[in-house]
Amino acid sequence: MKYAKAFAVVAGSVAALGATAPAHAATPTAPSISLTGGMNELTSTVPQVPDRVVNPVVDAVGQTAGAVREDGTVSRSADAVAEVADSAAPLLGGLPLGG
Repeated sequence: MKYAKAFAVVAGSVAALGATAPAHAATPTAPSISLTGGMNELTSTVPQVPDRVVNPVVDAVGQTAGAVREDGTVSRSADAVAEVADSAAPLLGGLPLGG
């Protein structure tokens, strides 16, 4: 038998063996690579935080936000920033215009 025929027989045998063998690349315990699968895996391993811990924090953040809104700190800061921006030279892409 010539080398070309021998090579063809071996290549055909390997191809047939590969076609009949099951795929072993992904095991059932392998994590999913998709974004949804990864997020599900992450959230399934995170311990649940009880409401008695979370609720006081959420309430404190809400009270602080309400106090800042009533105080007018945010609107005064926004007004100061707008005033500085108005007094600056007109810019186009960071470059002064007309000069």
